[in-house]
Amino acid sequence: MMSAFDRQRSVAPAGFSRWLIPPAALSVHLCIGQVYATSVYKNSLVAHFGTGQTAIGVIFSIAIVLLGLSAALGGTWVEANGPRKAMAVAACFWSAGFAVGALGIGTGQLWLLYLGYGVLGGIGLGIGYISPVSTLIKWFPDRPGLATGLAIMGFGGGALIAGPLSRQLMSLYDADYDPSVASSVASGPALVGLFLTLGVAYFLLMMFGALIVHVPPDGYLPPGFDPAAVKRRSLVTTASVSAGNALRTRSFWLLWVVLFCNVTAGIGILEQASPMIQDFFRDGGASTVSVSAAAGFVGVLSLFNMAGRFAWSSTSDVIGRKPIYMVYLGVGIVLYALLASVGDTATALFVLLAGVILSFYGGGFATVPAYLRDLFGTYQVGAIHGRLLTAWSAAGVAGPLIINGFLDAQGKPGTLTAAAYRPALFTMVGVLAVGFVANLLIRPVPEELHEPERASLRTKEAE
Repeated sequence: MMSAFDRQRSVAPAGFSRWLIPPAALSVHLCIGQVYATSVYKNSLVAHFGTGQTAIGVIFSIAIVLLGLSAALGGTWVEANGPRKAMAVAACFWSAGFAVGALGIGTGQLWLLYLGYGVLGGIGLGIGYISPVSTLIKWFPDRPGLATGLAIMGFGGGALIAGPLSRQLMSLYDADYDPSVASSVASGPALVGLFLTLGVAYFLLMMFGALIVHVPPDGYLPPGFDPAAVKRRSLVTTASVSAGNALRTRSFWLLWVVLFCNVTAGIGILEQASPMIQDFFRDGGASTVSVSAAAGFVGVLSLFNMAGRFAWSSTSDVIGRKPIYMVYLGVGIVLYALLASVGDTATALFVLLAGVILSFYGGGFATVPAYLRDLFGTYQVGAIHGRLLTAWSAAGVAGPLIINGFLDAQGKPGTLTAAAYRPALFTMVGVLAVGFVANLLIRPVPEELHEPERASLRTKEAE
């Protein structure tokens, strides 16, 4: 049955529109972007299992770590088998994660939730995230930043859909659950219904993307595209570099540091967003920002995150990948310093500064596949991208640790003020400075690490 998803059966026929590829990729990324909406039912899981916030929060951490590991280990397999089979496999793992998680909730076995949503779901996240990247870049050699931005913005926007949808489903399955009340929690059966419904819906949508995705025919070039123009651009190669050789280059590891620093800084705000805005505007012990307003702020950050993935990655097609990362990191340094020093003077200023920082966070994710294509070519760019995403896993641990470590030393939650955040925010300034220097040091890949032309041609024929 899976032979229907083989690469050779997914070669685009004559007249196929390349603009069908971004919606196919978007259908997968919108589904797996649900991982950012786990906080919606976190309190319900805490109440159902009778455990603490940390025990439930570990599920998200497991999923993100498995995302990076599966992307790194499965990247070469994705390249060899093509996007259609990879998307189908991702759909199976992602939906199976919800099914096993539902079984864990229904039987009261927390370890099954770890295994399901954390491990199986995390594998689906990693394979699904990288599955369309190489194909998008091959269909859009003239605008790789725009193409990957169109798809990867779905990962940032998935939570915008999954959050309200999850609340409505829980209220449908549990009449006593009120989605407008922050303290309201859903029952165990409602959580089981939620997980099963999402698992089925996401499976169908991801399989739809798998069925419409196609790889370009050999030698495909979009109308009007001149490959010679690419050769004249700085830090852009038309040669091919294997995933194994990419790991031997200084540029790969410098870019790993760049992504790690950019993600660490962004995720530090994203993870702490709701209590952070309340703490920054505390008057006499009580915050002037309501719980509902703080929730709205999280939604605004999601919009900035999603918009940045498309807008900034598209801009990189015009000004180049290295300059756009100088903006992410250099301007980010200034914005973090302003947030720490004057962010508590006005709510609008705080929201604007945090929003632009989050747009750089999202833009960094969407731009990095095109940066890899510039440095290493299209030969095994998906596999290289998978290995680079281990920086995301590392940052997913480091960012919250830095923020929470400083905050724990400052006092108890609900009593903190803007001053308590300043040491953590200025630490992020230093993190971004390290990334800025690393980006400046990136150089073209030495020619001795390029693949021989004949090997590249054989690979294209095999595809």
